Amino acid sequence: MTAPQSITFIHSSDLQLGMTRWFLEGEAQARFDDARLDSLRRLGDLATREGAAFIVIAGDVFDSNSLSPQTTGRALEALRGLPVPVYLLPGNHDPLVADSVFKLIDVAGVHLLSDTSVVQVADGVELVGAPLRARTAASDLVRDALEGLEPTEAVRIMVGHGQAEARGNDLRPDLIDLGYVESRLADGTIDYLALGDTHSAQPVGTSGRVWFSGSPEVTDFRDHATVGGGETNSGRALVVEVSKGTAAVREEPVGQWTFEALDRELMGEGDVAEFLAALDAYPDKQRTVIKYGLRGTLDMSATRALEEGLEARRPVFAALFERGRLTDLHLEPGVEELDALGVSGFADAALKELVAAAGTDPTARDAVNLFFRLARED
Repeated sequence: MTAPQSITFIHSSDLQLGMTRWFLEGEAQARFDDARLDSLRRLGDLATREGAAFIVIAGDVFDSNSLSPQTTGRALEALRGLPVPVYLLPGNHDPLVADSVFKLIDVAGVHLLSDTSVVQVADGVELVGAPLRARTAASDLVRDALEGLEPTEAVRIMVGHGQAEARGNDLRPDLIDLGYVESRLADGTIDYLALGDTHSAQPVGTSGRVWFSGSPEVTDFRDHATVGGGETNSGRALVVEVSKGTAAVREEPVGQWTFEALDRELMGEGDVAEFLAALDAYPDKQRTVIKYGLRGTLDMSATRALEEGLEARRPVFAALFERGRLTDLHLEPGVEELDALGVSGFADAALKELVAAAGTDPTARDAVNLFFRLARED
């Protein structure tokens, strides 16, 4: 066996074929289903364009083991149409249990990594999988597989599914030991670890040879109110060129859908117009889902402009809906409502001064609205 200088393959994961989203209704859900299935075709197109030898899907190919015959049949047809061999790893959504959906797959060129055996995929190139046999693993399956392997001159790619870094104090027994993985990368036991489970494409550790591919189609929201919030880098596939001891990884966009969570403070018609313009700027609204949290105080005219603007745009998006727990909009108070607050002393004098100036000073008007809103909350 002669190890090649390098080989290129496509690394993906978390297609979760058959996934439903509660906020998608009717034909929007059908289009989302089609896009997830079509992600297989897009992976095949990417493999052809990049001259990739094969595709690896590192877990959660399916959203569950209980799928409709239509979803399963269409998935098999899409797999059958791939231009290169594909290697599938059971993940936590589709573990290799008695009723596994993988037992229905008998398609030429589609291979299941059903155990930790070394699989030769090309001259001098090997794959080793760490499949899940239950929704939750009782140990670090990647380490379990690595402990039975010795360093090799072949290019060897490990495929796993699970978390590689603890979230807070969440020290679970199935957490992948990155330090151990990197020691086996260093001694030549493996040359790359292809991971699934995290839906945003990203490297982990310090080697540059351990990557989550992320989902090729978005599954959850990117939250613009939080730095790095939510699903920040999905809709990607990885083009991996690996040789003995090295790997070059490049992200390529393959996703078609956008899920975004917006947060806005609205204090007048200008803010409303800016928010509606931001919605209008999304280029592919039929494949875009927006949830929004709005706060602030608006007069009757601005409130009407907001309500009418949202109502006109809602049918154009795949989904456009309010985040109830983050929405805190108030109608601008009148004199009677301000009097009903019952403030006295210095606060009352300051409020009356602001009210007197509010007709000509936008800053004073905003201050009155903020005062009213905070007083109501208190």
